[in-house]
Amino acid sequence: MIIEVTKLNDTKILVNADAIECIEETPDTVVMFRSGRKIIIKESRQEIKNLVKSYMND
Repeated sequence: MIIEVTKLNDTKILVNADAIECIEETPDTVVMFRSGRKIIIKESRQEIKNLVKSYMND
């Protein structure tokens, strides 16, 4: 399952939602992957949750 997110520099990237381990708001939204990699994105935790739910319902 691939979702599109926006990094802080306005670059849009596609991420594998199945590889996400957890998402924190600190207040920036930090996505942590199972590989140990972390990225900071503009979308909120709730927006990511909605993207994943929307994708699963299609």
